[in-house]
Amino acid sequence: MSFREINSKMVEATVLPGQRLFSQRGAMLAYQGDVSFTPSIQGGQGGLMSMIGRRVAGEATPLMTVEGSGTVFFGHGGHHVHVITLSGDTLYVEADRLLAFEGTLRQGTMFLGSQGGVMGMVRGQVTGQGLFTTTLQGRGSVAVMAHGGVFEIPITPQRPVHVDPQAYVAHHGDVRNKLSTALGWRDMVGRGSGEAFQLELSGSGTVYVQASEEKL
Repeated sequence: MSFREINSKMVEATVLPGQRLFSQRGAMLAYQGDVSFTPSIQGGQGGLMSMIGRRVAGEATPLMTVEGSGTVFFGHGGHHVHVITLSGDTLYVEADRLLAFEGTLRQGTMFLGSQGGVMGMVRGQVTGQGLFTTTLQGRGSVAVMAHGGVFEIPITPQRPVHVDPQAYVAHHGDVRNKLSTALGWRDMVGRGSGEAFQLELSGSGTVYVQASEEKL
C-alpha cells in the first residue's frame, strides 16, 4: 500500500484486504470499491500507552481507520500534500500536519526537550507547536500537509541546516535539533518580524520545509 500524488493538494491510496491506513477525520475526498471508515481510538500501532501519551501531549488529532479493498483520495483544507517514505527510521512531525499514513508505521509521542534539552522546549513555545511532537517509525508512507508546498533539504555531519521555525514541517534520520538565537538575522534578509531564532538541525537525515510561515 502506498500513496500517489494526484496533484499538489491530493493523494491517492490503494487499500488492500488485510491492510489498513489511518487518516485525519474528514480528509477523505472520494473513494472507489468496498472501503470502510471507522473512528480510531488508538491511531496506529502505538497501542493504549501511545494513545494516552498523545492525549497528555495534546497531540491527539482525531484519526480514522481505513480498511477494505479499493482506492481512496485524500486532501484537507486545500493544503499542499507531500509524501514521505520511511525505510525503518523515525519521522518527527506535528500531529496536525498528518494527512494519512500506512498502518505498518508505529505512532508515538516524543517530548521535544529530549532533543536539544531546554532549547527543545523553547522551540515548542516559539513555534506554537507545543512541547511534544508525533513520531512515526517503521517502513511505510506518510502524507503530510503544508502551506505553499514542501521542499527537502539533506542534513549531513558536514552541513547542518538552519530553518525558520515557522517553516519547519518534519524531519527524519539521526538528527538533533537546537533552537539558537541570531539577533537581526531575519532583518538582514528582509523579513524581520521581531523573531530572532533559527532551528539548527545537525547529523544525518532530511528536513522538510514549507514555502510559507503560515500555520495550519
